[in-house]
Amino acid sequence: MSDKLYDLKVTDKNSFIEFLELLHEDFKSNKASWENPDLESFLEAMIRYTEDIQGYYDNIKPQENIDAEIPTWSQFADILRGAIVYE
Repeated sequence: MSDKLYDLKVTDKNSFIEFLELLHEDFKSNKASWENPDLESFLEAMIRYTEDIQGYYDNIKPQENIDAEIPTWSQFADILRGAIVYE
């Protein structure tokens, strides 16, 4: 996965659109490195990652005190990033 996908700070609709463009480019360029390179497995990973995302925030970003029950543009991007690699 491209570092740009992790480096981009998603804070609003426009930055989310920019993120989606980067995600699309990464898919076209690095599809073989995606754990879930087809729509069915990607959607399944999105479901499972969304179910587990609070644990990700609690373990990886505890200082940010993120509540996954309050959706943000950033959380949508995190779910899509997670679905790339989630098994």
